[in-house]
Amino acid sequence: MALRGANASSGMGVAEQSKTTFLELQRKKVHRYVIFKIDEKKKEVLVEKTGGPAESYDDFTASLPENDCRYAVYDFDFVTSENCQKSKIFFIAWSPSVSRIRAKMLYATSKDRFRRELEGIHYEIQATDPTEMDLEVLRDRAN
Repeated sequence: MALRGANASSGMGVAEQSKTTFLELQRKKVHRYVIFKIDEKKKEVLVEKTGGPAESYDDFTASLPENDCRYAVYDFDFVTSENCQKSKIFFIAWSPSVSRIRAKMLYATSKDRFRRELEGIHYEIQATDPTEMDLEVLRDRAN
């Protein structure tokens, strides 16, 4: 029992694969996005899905469950008003209003710790419905 108590206080772990996959997105541009899921039994954040560089923002949003929480990282490419090609990494905390209270709490309490593990994120968006993470929202934040 003591072991479980010690484990509970340290909170959510982050799978090594989650960090590696994030670095592949950040440094090598292997992925357009990565969707992360909390494994409640293992108490660990795991990679659920990745999207290739050719995938669109619509592909990304379609990959998020309508009724469950996720963390996601999206590599947003855009052209500035000075015509410069830029890229910003968005961390998205997806917590739809219809998801279970337990899931919302779990994702909310683990978010900061998980986000700290991923160095080099430019912006964070919290979304409870798709309109809050519309492509326009990203554009506004990135410019």
